[in-house]
Amino acid sequence: MFLESTIRNNRKLIQTAVEFHQNGIIPPNTYLVDLDTVANNTKHLSRKAKKLDIELFFMTKQFGRNPIIANTIVENGIEKAVAVDPWEAISLNMNGIKIGHVGHLVQIPINMIQTILDLNPDYITVFSYENAKNISRIAKRMGRKQKIFLRIANGGDFIYKGQEGGFSLDQLKLNIDNLEKLEGVEIAGLTSFPCILIKDNKPSITNNVLSMIQAKTFLMNRGYHHLEMNMPSATSCCTMELLKENGATQGEPGHALTGSTPLHATKNLEETPAMIYVTEVSHIYNQNAYVFGGGFYPRSHMKYALVGNDKHNLKKVSVIENDPTNIDYYGTLATDDVKIGDTVIYSFRTQVFVTKAKIAVVKDVATIPKLLGIFDSMGNLINE
Repeated sequence: MFLESTIRNNRKLIQTAVEFHQNGIIPPNTYLVDLDTVANNTKHLSRKAKKLDIELFFMTKQFGRNPIIANTIVENGIEKAVAVDPWEAISLNMNGIKIGHVGHLVQIPINMIQTILDLNPDYITVFSYENAKNISRIAKRMGRKQKIFLRIANGGDFIYKGQEGGFSLDQLKLNIDNLEKLEGVEIAGLTSFPCILIKDNKPSITNNVLSMIQAKTFLMNRGYHHLEMNMPSATSCCTMELLKENGATQGEPGHALTGSTPLHATKNLEETPAMIYVTEVSHIYNQNAYVFGGGFYPRSHMKYALVGNDKHNLKKVSVIENDPTNIDYYGTLATDDVKIGDTVIYSFRTQVFVTKAKIAVVKDVATIPKLLGIFDSMGNLINE
């Protein structure tokens, strides 16, 4: 999906990957991340957000909760993270990362609420009055008041399968009196997901945003005047003005940090590609080459890969996408004109935290590349 963009904008990362793999420095089934490019992408995002007065929380799940990458993002202008689930919040906190937002895609289990509150997150998203009540009870016991976002999910809104949940407008009106009676929480804002989708290579606001605006109007009529409007998905330099125009006060860049939102596949944007998948030809069977897997992702939209053992002489070959119902023991290339042991380079949309891939972090790609460490998909250091 991002192979051509990576060839154009970060060929040195590809060459580093081939050299490192052929020399046994990194194994197959490894994502290689260019730390300097992540830093530059973060600077672009931070500057744009400050210009528009939008607060950013960064997402790490796409590069495996990696502590080196996360701390580099903090150092370059985005100070706090959004955690996709409570386990990510704990992992990030252990590595010194402040938590801006947790609970949005995955709610907090009852017996983990105090653990998460101990991390002092700025905001926790709740899908229901019951979730808010549980957080309020424990926060009150701890002598604190936790700011919460209400996730809006009205009829007709776009919600991915497996991510359902939230307040419809009718449910919000039905529950608001009880929500306001909870002493341990404060309604601080609204959120939804996704708030932007890429259609015909252009970003567009989803109906979810319109539902958020309706919910905001309802709450403002009840006396709320400083509500945060948290609008995640596809946050990048080229979508922030659209977010601002539609009332966003917060965005949550993830793929933009590695130059891999859908828009980056076809456009030269301020953020550039910083991440590739490196593996190796395992065997050839029935005119197809099979490569070691473990790090593929069903929504990656791969079309081509680069193959070879000479970093200056790689061939582009077609990819046969994996069946998402099967385990990705291997990936498949539509060719037998390769050699066992050849390096294979992919560049696609990632969600490393749901794979068994490794993450290798490299700096100084443009001069003398240096490997900073190899990590598992949960951000744990394997070797350095």
